[in-house]
Amino acid sequence: MDKIAIACDHAGYERKIEIIKYLNEQGFEVVDFGCNSLESCDYADFIHPLASKIDKGELKRGIILCGSANGVNITANKYQNVRSALCWQKEIAELGRSHNDANVCAIPARFTLLEESIDIVKSFLNTNFEGGRHTRRVEKIAIRKQG
Repeated sequence: MDKIAIACDHAGYERKIEIIKYLNEQGFEVVDFGCNSLESCDYADFIHPLASKIDKGELKRGIILCGSANGVNITANKYQNVRSALCWQKEIAELGRSHNDANVCAIPARFTLLEESIDIVKSFLNTNFEGGRHTRRVEKIAIRKQG
């Protein structure tokens, strides 16, 4: 069974619950990093643990949500081995995977409908990295020590 990580803040909580239902129906084991209510909270408290697991290779993919997805996306991308794509349409998720080898999908819960969010998740999970010319570009994303 494939594992997938998920985390959100209060603005993404209700959408996260629906996405978890979908993922479970598809046979995924979901590792939920929170949050677990509609009570106002700080997204970084939930995104850092998820991103850390992906950064270390302990989990391969993740889905993160907040109102705009900007904050969660910025936080996740602080980790060297995380490539989080902010996806508000399924086509953006497809490009994030196929061209950028994104391993995290950031969804703006306040700017997408449930059906759109599920389509984004489907695209993220079902699109492969194309490699080729994109491999060179993805390799250049990594932080390099200045010599």
